[in-house]
Amino acid sequence: MPALCRDCLHHAAEAFARCPRCASRRVVAHPDLFRLGVAHVDCDAFYASVEKRDRPELLTKPVIVGGGRRGVVAACCYLARTRGVKSAMPMFKALAACPDAVVIRPDMAKYAAEGRRIRTLMEALTPLVQPLSIDEAVLDLAGTEALHGAPPAVVLARFALAVEREVGVTVSIGLAANRLMAKLAAERDKPRGFAVIGAAEAAAWLAPQPVSVLPGVGPAMAKRLQAAGFSTLGQLAALGPEEAARRFGEDGPGLAARARGEDSRPVRPEREVKSVSAETTFEADLSAREALEAPLWRLCEKLARRLAEKNLAAAGVTLKLKTAAFATRTRAVRLAQPTRLPDVIFAAARPLLEREADGTAFRLIGIGAQPLAPASEADRGDLADPEAPRRAARWQAVEALRAKFGEAAVVRGRGLRK
Repeated sequence: MPALCRDCLHHAAEAFARCPRCASRRVVAHPDLFRLGVAHVDCDAFYASVEKRDRPELLTKPVIVGGGRRGVVAACCYLARTRGVKSAMPMFKALAACPDAVVIRPDMAKYAAEGRRIRTLMEALTPLVQPLSIDEAVLDLAGTEALHGAPPAVVLARFALAVEREVGVTVSIGLAANRLMAKLAAERDKPRGFAVIGAAEAAAWLAPQPVSVLPGVGPAMAKRLQAAGFSTLGQLAALGPEEAARRFGEDGPGLAARARGEDSRPVRPEREVKSVSAETTFEADLSAREALEAPLWRLCEKLARRLAEKNLAAAGVTLKLKTAAFATRTRAVRLAQPTRLPDVIFAAARPLLEREADGTAFRLIGIGAQPLAPASEADRGDLADPEAPRRAARWQAVEALRAKFGEAAVVRGRGLRK
């Protein structure tokens, strides 16, 4: 069985438990180790790891990256996770579970810069790198052995060491025959892991797993499947296409196929963006419509800026509200024509907000653009709205002034903080 030392990169066709060259026990062995080429790379507790790298005195302390007591956990280190802290957990619950945690406000610019450094190292391995988030990507290294003089497994182990040495954080790697199984493999051995799942063993490995393990199966879907008598992936995998469609609609056959470990998605260097959004959590609950409109306007401006950065436009608008009891409300509307203007986005979202502002106390508000359209289709104007191009020009002028003199150079009255 082929084996690889992840510390000195010694590899051989015969398995070894301890590296004969450096005596390390960080060894990975698998029959398909040198034949597989699809990898899922996920940084370990990325935001918290970057903060610990920059502040060595925090290395042995639980660290939470997040907002104030009313915010949520953006990330946490593994020590904090052992205390019960999880990503997206409300901060007050996280601090109750881990009162001695060091809380650090997110520095997204710093994390994005470090993510780009890691992405550059990935792109030196293969042109087929598909980013999934700031700290996660899938790579296809099939056919690169001649280029690197080593099979993909060795190249990936070398990459992991380079990230630790040059960036100062660790990564976990999953190696498999397709994207789905590579992602699941990456989650098996965190942190600083390297797991392999071969095509022949995928279905058997998945069979006893709960349905919630499958990416895309959230809590609501898992309950629906369990209510229908499907608690394990093996039960789902046994469904034929017709039966799966009858029970779960048009998504049923694909769901059953994924439960068997089947995934035909290619690795695409350009990830399709399906939505763009912005949201904020209030320091104190808000219920009055007038009080909610000011942060909504500021978010509309932020959303317009993000659309411009991605060269996209909003063809629809989605309003998100979270109540004081953590119940989420989402309301959506399609636009007559795509836009990148905060005024148009706000005008579409305002009636949605009016209907929801019924005295309920809200802790969070968000605005999103979905579906998306190319920027070239935005704000072109027509007989019903001939002023759209002029409004677009005014907004571009405002953004140019802000870029030169700062965000406070031009502020609309409705966005002023009270």
